[in-house]
Amino acid sequence: MQKISIDALARQQLEAAVTESSGRASDTVFGGHEKRLRQTVMAFRAGTQLSEHLNPGEATVFVLKGSVWLKSGGEAWQGKAGDLLIVPDGMHSLEAEEDSAVLFTAVKLDR
Repeated sequence: MQKISIDALARQQLEAAVTESSGRASDTVFGGHEKRLRQTVMAFRAGTQLSEHLNPGEATVFVLKGSVWLKSGGEAWQGKAGDLLIVPDGMHSLEAEEDSAVLFTAVKLDR
């Protein structure tokens, strides 16, 4: 059994993101490349983004703090603290409207 404070990790990653030149910081809390399930706390300084990339499988973005935009195929969905965004299949990007932290969860599918 392992217990992790997602709130504490989000605060830590937000502090790191605002000082990083990329404006981003992340820490995988469960899983990884060798597992199917992966959960990662990601933090973004306002105005930074994850460029458009392909969905690795089934994925969600749970907004812990701040406000983000999930964009795909000409559509956009705003997520604020407490919102769960379902990542569409295919190409998408994520942009922080303000300093933000999210819990990204993905399950890799055999394609």
